[in-house]
Order: sequence, then structure tokens, then C-alpha cells
Amino acid sequence: MDNTRIQIQGTVVNNQTGSTFVSYEDRTPLFALVKRTIDFVGALIALVLTLPVWIVIGVFYIFGENKGPVFFKQQRTGKNGEIFHIYKFRSMIMNADQKLKENQELYEKYIANSYKLEPHEDPRITKLGEFLRKTSLDEIPQIINVLKGEMSLIGPRPVIQDELMEYGNRVNEFLSVKPGMSGYWQVCGRSSVLYPERVNMELYYVQKQSVKLDTWILFKTIEIVLLRKGAY
Repeated sequence: MDNTRIQIQGTVVNNQTGSTFVSYEDRTPLFALVKRTIDFVGALIALVLTLPVWIVIGVFYIFGENKGPVFFKQQRTGKNGEIFHIYKFRSMIMNADQKLKENQELYEKYIANSYKLEPHEDPRITKLGEFLRKTSLDEIPQIINVLKGEMSLIGPRPVIQDELMEYGNRVNEFLSVKPGMSGYWQVCGRSSVLYPERVNMELYYVQKQSVKLDTWILFKTIEIVLLRKGAY
């Protein structure tokens, strides 16, 4: 893992009360142990069950417009500001970020639209990639991040460093828990919910983190993935 750490303040402050905020997973060792155990065992089982999917999807990267690396990795900001590489099945062409930035108007729209574009106007996404995104299959490689301890099955979605500005003076609160493959924002609208509403949803999870909430999000995630809600 890349041990680079972004610069954040040493104390997390609750913006509403002014009191020091310590996440539930940091102040409750038993919860942290249970959560990590569930993450590791769950990710290991998921890896075994999805192995055929890895093989089938991998074949599509041998030829055509998809030819090239199977995986896409990008720096994201994790717990306490730790920088790590998130893994996905590559849904874009090679040098995708460069191609997007070449179109200044589209890039500005991308930023204004909470770092997203509609599939039909995004020049980076391949036909295979569009399918992978709609079915959420592109997220499967994050099982590796969970096994490595960089992510959890459930938590706020990890963001690129530029997105941290959206959290303002509550950024440390957001970074006080381990990011997840799925989370409260994911099951309450996902891509249809933009900033600043997304900030409120992610911080709700941070404030209310519990085994009960994690369990609810997990089952809700399964339902949403099967119904393909909010994914693009």
C-alpha cells in the first residue's frame, strides 16, 4: 500500500457541537474486531464465488477496443488520510483522464456534476465498461482492497483528493472511518444523489455506525445491485 498521507488536522471536530469526534470503530475495539473479521471472511468468500466472473471478464480485454490492462487503479483517500490505490475492472479507454481534460468544457461539467458524467456524453467509457458499470461488476476487484485492510465492505465511498473539499471543515470526520465497497450513500440514491447531499449521507453513516446499520446497508446493497438502481 502507498503510505502517503494527505495533510489533515490532528483533531476531528464535530461541526454541530464543537466537540471532539471519535468514530465508533475507534472507540469500540470489539466492534472494530468484529467488523474486520466480517470484512476479511466476507471478502474471501466473495472472491471464491466471483472467480468465474473474473475469468470471463478478463477474456474481453484480450482484443478490440478493450485491449489492454484488465484493472484500473486510482489513488483514493482512506481512513485518517491514508492514500491507497483502489482497484476496478477497467471501464474506460487508455489515458482516459487525459482525454477528458482535453475537452475543457466537458471537464468543467464533470467537476460541476459531482465528478460524474452521463454515460452517453462520457468519451472515456467503452461499451464493455458501460455494461460493467450498470451491473456494478466493475467494483468487484475492490475485494482486494478489503482483504488488504484498505477498505471495508461497508463504509463511506473513498474519494479522490479533489473531492475532499466538498466536506469542508468536517473532512476529518469523514476520514475517521474506513471507506467501503458500499455505504449509506450507495443505497440511498448513489449516482443520482450529488454533492452537497452526498456529504450529509456519508456523514450520517459516520455518526450512526453500528453492526445493525452495516447489516441493513449490506442487504440493501444486494437488492440495489440486482435492480441496477443508481449505477452509471
